[in-house]
Amino acid sequence: MSTYHLFLVLHILTTLFYFSYSLNSNHGFSVELIHRDSPKSPFYNPIETPFQRLTNAFHRSMNRVKHFYPHSKALLNAPEADILSDQGEYLMRYSIGTPPIEILGIADTGSDLVWSQCKPCDDCYNQTNPMFDPSNSSTYKTFPCNSRLCESLVDTSCDGNTTNQNSTCIYGMAYGDGSYSVGDLAIDTLTLSSTTGTQISFPKIPIGCGHNNQGTFLPNGSGIVGLGGGSVSLTSQIGPSIGFKFSYCLIPSPDPHITTTNKINFGQNALVSGPGTVSTPIIQGAAETFYYLTLEGISVGTKRLDFVNKESKLVEEGNIIIDSGTSLTFLPEDLYAKLEAEVASQINLTRVMRTEVLNLCYKVPGNKIEAPTITAHFGGADIVLNTGNTFVSVSDGVACLAFGAADKNGAIYGNLAQANYLVGYDLQMKVVSFKPTDCSTV
Repeated sequence: MSTYHLFLVLHILTTLFYFSYSLNSNHGFSVELIHRDSPKSPFYNPIETPFQRLTNAFHRSMNRVKHFYPHSKALLNAPEADILSDQGEYLMRYSIGTPPIEILGIADTGSDLVWSQCKPCDDCYNQTNPMFDPSNSSTYKTFPCNSRLCESLVDTSCDGNTTNQNSTCIYGMAYGDGSYSVGDLAIDTLTLSSTTGTQISFPKIPIGCGHNNQGTFLPNGSGIVGLGGGSVSLTSQIGPSIGFKFSYCLIPSPDPHITTTNKINFGQNALVSGPGTVSTPIIQGAAETFYYLTLEGISVGTKRLDFVNKESKLVEEGNIIIDSGTSLTFLPEDLYAKLEAEVASQINLTRVMRTEVLNLCYKVPGNKIEAPTITAHFGGADIVLNTGNTFVSVSDGVACLAFGAADKNGAIYGNLAQANYLVGYDLQMKVVSFKPTDCSTV
């Protein structure tokens, strides 16, 4: 072998080693999370007041309970509302295909599959942005029915003759309001734009290419970015290159005057450590998609209320789901009733009529409420909530407790309670970590 050829071989081997090292070095990057009510969002309605936007978010929160607990009873004191399938709180821009086509999807920690509308669309809802055409992507490939991934998913079927091993795997996503997405399960290159302007591409990511999509989807977006715990989610699929870690830091409310945006971090950027950091285990629950934690109790000032099962009188592991797409925090109605009564006993303000969503409301002089500190006691982690986490202004001079009552099985830790905390998910160690942080400055 000539010196030139030897040099060429060594150069190729070195390049391959460097690429492999880079892919597995848990390098960090961050991506913008767009709040659906911020001016950067296509869903932003400048005519709405901040109070109207909050009310809409509360309705979406109630609908999310049905997403996580489809067989639960109606929420306590809740009015009837549609269960909107695309009503998450945060959006992500990403691209699929080669060449890449940019897509705006709902970032959802309560879903797994990344799916978008695709051409040819046999029966699709109106979409204002360009639709992905898989025939134009050189890296697009459908999954066969006999593939392990197809067999591992619950809602899949086979295209054509089920005896044909080469038939395409068909996915199906259904929502509580009758909305649905059906299409080909495929792989393609998925590209994320980091906050530094760098493009990070991940080859052979499972995606849903939806050819039949109908329901309450809005034309401004296209599909879902699944960030759940299932094997087909984006975070699981890119896990080896990000150390199976992601985190986010949520600003309390979308404010046109705050230029800092919400971010979702991956890899080294997602590490949550330092003073004030506490961690609690992720519990394997009934659905691998959802992130179940154990809430042992809630304190109002120094008064502790234990979260025990009514029948067993014990704290059950995995009794609450943490979710970035739900604004309010929901508790079983018996625990919520105790929380409401204890908060009310420690507040010396004039109580006013409940809203159609929230029950405990007060007149607040100067729009500033003095309320007792509420602490969420997770297994191994006490999260101290300030009034910005626990009360929201629903109109001028009126603030309400940002908790709701579900039936005996429903419990969700929402994003208002998570605001101004750096919240990190380590899917390898199976823990969620919290660190008090001013999210408007990071």
